Amino acid sequence: MSQPEHEFADAEILASYDVYVAQRDRVERGDARWDTLADFFTDDAVFVDPAWGRIQGIDEIRRFFNDSMAGLEGWTFPRQWTAVAEGNRLVSGWQNRLPGSRADGTPWEAPGVSIMVYAGEGKFSSEEDILNMLHIAELVQQSGWKPGPGFSPPPAKPRR
Repeated sequence: MSQPEHEFADAEILASYDVYVAQRDRVERGDARWDTLADFFTDDAVFVDPAWGRIQGIDEIRRFFNDSMAGLEGWTFPRQWTAVAEGNRLVSGWQNRLPGSRADGTPWEAPGVSIMVYAGEGKFSSEEDILNMLHIAELVQQSGWKPGPGFSPPPAKPRR
């Protein structure tokens, strides 16, 4: 990732991310579509997902949100912490939380981290999500979770 052209106040970056997360919460509740999250990215943004690969441009990101989340109803991604790093980078830790819970009442979840670059005006120019896909696969198997209608598996050979 290249250095940002402009520096922004940490408070602006955090406030913009708070709005993004609030929209994601609405999506998780079923009050909005996944593709509405693309509104928080610049037209030329890059999104890197560990399973789906590199997604370039707003139209592709919009399609990615709908395709990658189809059939995952009930999954949530609660934020645990957020920090602004040098320049315009924001780093946030969150959980991939599957529906249901273990016998002891704890959730089926695995940690993830997002690294985002803020571009101004409430938009981000990139996001890279980092998580252990083997851990996710194990949780799916252990929990007995099955995908819902419209599920689309990630591409066999994602663009890296």
